[in-house]
Amino acid sequence: MQMGWHRGGWYTARWVDRVLFPANWPSADHIVAEWQELQPGAYVPDGAPETHCGFTVLALHPAESLVLHSTSHLPRSWRASGIAALDWTWVFSLRPLGDDMGTRFLFRWRARMRPWWLRVLCEAVVVPADLLMSRDMLRGVRSRAEPKT
Repeated sequence: MQMGWHRGGWYTARWVDRVLFPANWPSADHIVAEWQELQPGAYVPDGAPETHCGFTVLALHPAESLVLHSTSHLPRSWRASGIAALDWTWVFSLRPLGDDMGTRFLFRWRARMRPWWLRVLCEAVVVPADLLMSRDMLRGVRSRAEPKT
């Protein structure tokens, strides 16, 4: 509910926030009440305002799932000239494990992109980087959502 640029961040490791996203705020270390009012159609920024990079909330079922959509995660010049296109969704879902065993947090992304070289670039660079960042995000979400024992 609170992820995003100048919101709760993406819960990655602090060094990732500092090195890759120095203009963004550090990921929030707790659940922030005023960022819990996300609605379908809302815009979730994923970069500095001048990049016009972000997501639109396609679907939201509190305590169950969130679906984000973007066509803006490419350099503005590529988007404006039509040199490349990216249309993707990011789905977050919570699945109860039953018998008070907790909840599984799942997420995935799906994308259509053109031309062919953009897919190759994505698979060579973005997918491996996303694997590392996703692990940190999962740990970060857990540390904020689960009580300390």
